[in-house]
Amino acid sequence: MRRPVAVRVVGPLQWIIYPALLAVLATLILATPVTLFGLSLPEPVIPLVLAFAWPLIRPSISAPLMLFVLGLFLDLLWYAPLGLWGLVLLCVYAAILVSRNFLMGQETRVLFVWYTVAALGAFFLAYVIVTIVAGRAPSLLALLGQIVPTLLIFPLADRLIQRFDDGDVRFR
Repeated sequence: MRRPVAVRVVGPLQWIIYPALLAVLATLILATPVTLFGLSLPEPVIPLVLAFAWPLIRPSISAPLMLFVLGLFLDLLWYAPLGLWGLVLLCVYAAILVSRNFLMGQETRVLFVWYTVAALGAFFLAYVIVTIVAGRAPSLLALLGQIVPTLLIFPLADRLIQRFDDGDVRFR
């Protein structure tokens, strides 16, 4: 006699809505004008973690919609051209979605390399768009000050992938 297998169904509330709300909360906290020893808080692009992790967890239609909303939130918060971060996050999502078959099951070091390439591509795209819209190039030091913290939050993406990768065995 076969034993019934317990299936842990993970809905969009657990792997899309809650992480998106946490990303908004963390972005708002890090955007507070606090200075410690003359330095302000870092402002990583936290939704970039979600744009990297969500296509690896499970492709869906709600993830790109949420990424676009998060991108509009970043545009309004950072006074960026409207649609800039939405476009950048969707480009990262699309690039990882295309390479999903290769990235599934890879170890953390390989995922970090791909996250780094995706983040650098995202920042390059944002830099080019802002340069075209503003008519002059933004500060490279300020850009570097945002790239480094964004790369340092990769463990959040890895944790999200590890937690929800096998969340629903129906999609294997």
